[in-house]
Amino acid sequence: MKVRKMVVLVGLCVLGLLAGCGSDGSSGASKDAASQGGPEADSGSEAGAGSMGGGYVFEADGVQIAVDGDMAPVAEALGEPSSYFEEPSCAAQGIAKLYTYPGFTVETYPDGDKDLVASVILKDDTVATPEGVDLSMTKEQVIEIYGNGGQEAAGSLTYEKGGMKLRFILDGDYIAAIEYNSAVLD
Repeated sequence: MKVRKMVVLVGLCVLGLLAGCGSDGSSGASKDAASQGGPEADSGSEAGAGSMGGGYVFEADGVQIAVDGDMAPVAEALGEPSSYFEEPSCAAQGIAKLYTYPGFTVETYPDGDKDLVASVILKDDTVATPEGVDLSMTKEQVIEIYGNGGQEAAGSLTYEKGGMKLRFILDGDYIAAIEYNSAVLD
């Protein structure tokens, strides 16, 4: 089961990196957070908390990582990643970067002189959303925590808030991966 989850996760990471290649860089309008149900994101002032729309925020080791937030303070607060990769960005002018930390990865996109968070992907059950969801849980448990406001499609359950998407990739009724995605990936 773990091998299957890892294969699915690696495939999702590759798709996430390539998803920006078809993007025109524009972001579509998003639904208001109040109409989406589910928990409210903390919009504190910790590293990376500069999410442009107040969407869901991932937290690791006390560091908030917000989609579309500046990666520099996040990288500084988290320290050296276990691996690092960069390539020309398909979504914007400059270099896209992939930081791997224990249990999760962070992909960035360039925006002027800053690297902004494009996605955070939770890879195993050693990390969880601030609301308590991890990869050992089921779709029903996600709905209990986040509510019925998610959209189901093609093996995933997606919640939109503040211009970003929190996507739970499903393997049957179980969670295979959790992604926090920027609208730049659409």
